Amino acid sequence: MASPHPDSGDGWRNLGEQQVVATPWFALNTAEVELPGGRRIDHYLLRLPPVVMTAMLDDQDRVLLLWRHRFIPDSWGWELPSGIADPTEDLVAAASRQALAESGWEPVEPRPLLQLEPDGALTNRVSHVYWTRRFMHRGPPPADFEAERIEWISLGSAPSLVAAGKIKASCTAAALLTLRASRPT
Repeated sequence: MASPHPDSGDGWRNLGEQQVVATPWFALNTAEVELPGGRRIDHYLLRLPPVVMTAMLDDQDRVLLLWRHRFIPDSWGWELPSGIADPTEDLVAAASRQALAESGWEPVEPRPLLQLEPDGALTNRVSHVYWTRRFMHRGPPPADFEAERIEWISLGSAPSLVAAGKIKASCTAAALLTLRASRPT
């Protein structure tokens, strides 16, 4: 059976939302949703600002990663420098700002790699992943509390790090596996 075209109008339709909670970090809303066939349900969703991430690759095909603890799932893992973009901020500028703040390394002319929706069933969050082979070390990271360690890790080890649970962040895993497969220049 052929699946409907994504623009055919056969998907779920948001008939309107009501805000439950709003913070500077997120808004929790309820939506009245119409399913194909006309059935209506209530659905919770999180409205979140975009996330930006930057993969900096050196001339030895190593990528700069942060070893960090995420307190919500209580887990440790390697991640790309990342952060939330202000809704009025240019995404490339936000990616560079966040990478510098978390790592002390400033990306030069980062280019788009991927746009991912890591939690599409619950949020509107889009992660914008950039990459570059040009960067400058500016000193210790201003946000030195963000990472336990900052290291250059071989891009070739990405699959084994993902398989071993050392990279748990889905957008970091997708970015590194994409870079490894495409070997951009």
